[in-house]
Amino acid sequence: MRLSGLDRTSTTIGCAALALLAGLVLGGSGAVSASPPPEPKVQDSFDSLGPDVHAARLSSGRTAHYTDSGPHDGIPVLYIGGTGTSVRAVHMTDFFRTTREGLGLRMISVERNGFGDTAYDPALGKADFAQDALDVLDRLGIDKFRIVAISGGGPYAAELAARAPGRISALHLAAAAPPYGAKAAYCAMSDDALAAAVKDSIADPRKWWSYPDDSPVRSIPGFVDTAYEDGARTYNQRGQHADPAPQVHEQKLYCERPGPDLSKLTAPVYLYGGDKDTTVPPATLATWRQQLSPDQVTVRTYADSGHEVQYRHWDQILMDLAGHGDRTVVCRGAHTRVLPAEEAARLVADKRAGLGSCAWSK
Repeated sequence: MRLSGLDRTSTTIGCAALALLAGLVLGGSGAVSASPPPEPKVQDSFDSLGPDVHAARLSSGRTAHYTDSGPHDGIPVLYIGGTGTSVRAVHMTDFFRTTREGLGLRMISVERNGFGDTAYDPALGKADFAQDALDVLDRLGIDKFRIVAISGGGPYAAELAARAPGRISALHLAAAAPPYGAKAAYCAMSDDALAAAVKDSIADPRKWWSYPDDSPVRSIPGFVDTAYEDGARTYNQRGQHADPAPQVHEQKLYCERPGPDLSKLTAPVYLYGGDKDTTVPPATLATWRQQLSPDQVTVRTYADSGHEVQYRHWDQILMDLAGHGDRTVVCRGAHTRVLPAEEAARLVADKRAGLGSCAWSK
């Protein structure tokens, strides 16, 4: 069939339009691109899901479960978690893991009697844990180390400080219960009565690890659920179905008096307390100070914290553990700074900076 001039022109225009459309679809600019799509990126190493739990058979015949995180040539820190925590509770501080690794801190934790993977023996006390921890450190080739103890880890830290004062280069006690002074009210309870009092809470980690809605830890992604997971591990890991016996045993150990003699400890001691803490009230800081030389103690108290002070100000604790106790972590503007203590105090007093990392205000 012959096309008129108009028909031939229309057909030519139509073909050109189709070619242009095809170019836009294929190349985005009217020309077909010869470049292949970019290669998807996949990392060359795994991200950590938290510390591995290791088992070590000790000379005592006991098996110690421990974790060891951070550079092997870093500053060794023995982390002692609060009551009702497994050896993996140190993972609850990983929200500042980048800072910890940047400071070169090596965190080691040893599990206590009856919790998590560790079998329960009612004959063991705080001194046995102290020896187990020292044996683990010996196996790792660690002589000098620092201690950070949280809440119910306080009495165990005191036991270690009395047993091996020359090996401890610094002692950090965060909302830590002291084995000195007045006993807690539950110390007058029978074991059966105390078991009945704690049974429901340890059976449901959401009760044991309950934080108020306005607690600062709720701003940490995944923190609350990580705490629940550790509670479940602590009381069910070996199929013990939340048996309250280890918890009752540990709490009764806290009632022992007198506490260990700390007079031979010459290392610096840092005390951290929250003004709102009703579990380990601020008055307990004075109880600790009575056992120590005044010139070796640094006290840090925080009006913004309750018993979670160890997490809310973990950034400052890390700085202190790394040997930068003369500096303070502050948020100024949109950036976190680590400033000389006096300068930081002026900025905070003038409301030109806030204590801690800027992460807390995001």
